[in-house]
Amino acid sequence: MTEEPRSHPFRDSAQDVRATNRVPDTPQTRSAAYRLAFADRDFLTREELRPVRLQLELLKPQMGLDAAGIVSTVVLFGGARIADPDRADGGGPAPLSRYYAEARRFARLMTERSLAGGGAEDVIVTGGGPGVMEAGNRGAADAGGRSVGLNIVLPHEQAPNPYVTPELCFNFHYFAIRKMHFLLRARAICVFPGGFGTLDEMFESLTLIQTGRMAKVPFLLFGRAFWERVVDWEALAEAGTISREDLGLFAFVETAEEALAAMAAWGSGTERREAIPGRDGPAVEG
Repeated sequence: MTEEPRSHPFRDSAQDVRATNRVPDTPQTRSAAYRLAFADRDFLTREELRPVRLQLELLKPQMGLDAAGIVSTVVLFGGARIADPDRADGGGPAPLSRYYAEARRFARLMTERSLAGGGAEDVIVTGGGPGVMEAGNRGAADAGGRSVGLNIVLPHEQAPNPYVTPELCFNFHYFAIRKMHFLLRARAICVFPGGFGTLDEMFESLTLIQTGRMAKVPFLLFGRAFWERVVDWEALAEAGTISREDLGLFAFVETAEEALAAMAAWGSGTERREAIPGRDGPAVEG
């Protein structure tokens, strides 16, 4: 790890970690109690240290993205099971495999635009896994650009897909902090067909926008037929559980070109709701 320049005269923590590796071997130095607290894995993973781990998981990607000069991102959510249609084994749900190709194409076009402006804005970010996530990172690589992967530790997975920019590939324990990082720099959100994880990410993001906790960024759902079958949006509005105005928080698109056009026509994407339609009082303050 590269040592950071110091602005104080004190001995730094990395020096002391190295020093403790050279101390004499005695019963005292072998004891867990002797370990430096911040270098003691067993201590850091104790239940009481959860608040510290949450803070660390928030800070590490934030500092890494800042150091890489990433100003804004375009988020791609979508199913891990949607495979490349050109794969020999034809894995994944075949009727949806076209969305792999569309996600890859969209990410390539978006990254080309990003690179034309210096490569710091509108950088593709995905969950770093297979399926639509892989397609997004792969499209950015096709264009010769960088992309971010926000991976999560799962029991059955997983190495990140090979197209994520290595220094922008982060791993998470906490789903909540991972979802926060998806949205902190989001200039637009694109949701492709997917399963429970995609639905979770989609509805949390929509709820933040609906309640005025997040700006009304372009919010695009790829595949109207899929999304109207999975979610009866009209039924929600007719039942009064959402406002009919809430149906304007997102738009359906089918192709990468339609998505780019929708983003261009969306407006500033920086305004937040000041009131929630159908509810008394102002939107919740952030």
